[in-house]
Formats: sequence, C-alpha cells, structure tokens
Amino acid sequence: MLIGELAQRTGVSERLLRYYETRGLIGSRRLANGYRDYGEAAEETVARIRVLLAAGLPTRVIRQILPCAVGTSHLRPCPGVLDTLREHLTALDRRADELARAREILVHTIDRTTGA
Repeated sequence: MLIGELAQRTGVSERLLRYYETRGLIGSRRLANGYRDYGEAAEETVARIRVLLAAGLPTRVIRQILPCAVGTSHLRPCPGVLDTLREHLTALDRRADELARAREILVHTIDRTTGA
C-alpha cells in the first residue's frame, strides 16, 4: 500500500510514517516510480508503535522491542527487553516523583500567595 493509504488507515501523518521509517521502525520497498510501498503488516506495526510511544518509550527502545511484539500490547520474552522496560519504568517513576514534588511546591506557593 502507498504511504497515503497507510496514513489514512492508521490516522498517522505521512510525515510521521516517514520518520518511523528513518528510525528503522517500519520498512517499505520502493516502486519503479520511487513511491514507498508498505506491506499489509505495516498497519499493525504502526499501531504497535503508537501504543509503545503512548507508554513513553523513545523510538530507540521501540526499535529494540518491536521484534518481540505480538499484537498491540503483548511482548514475547526477548533477551534484554524486560530489563529495558524495567529501566524505563524506573525512570518514569523518578519523573513522577519529581513532578509530585514540583506540584507540592507550586500548591504551597499558591496557598502562601493567596493567603489560603
């Protein structure tokens, strides 16, 4: 399928699909006229990518995880994948703690400013 059709089927812009391709997340073959031709599996791959991006994973990690993906939300136990996901979860937990502390400071500042 051409990039426009893949974009329409997935709701992902052509520009973003090209980006996914440059990052090694999806592949295409070139037709004689230079157009990209994506296989039928590309639609499901893009759905997987979107789920993994929504989980906050960077594309470099997604590239590592994609070969282990089954469906849009299940992974086979590939070497190193669980360690990578655990590391990312730890990083997210740290960010969540930092945001919670920042929120507390902001609430305190607002309360002091308004006299509440």
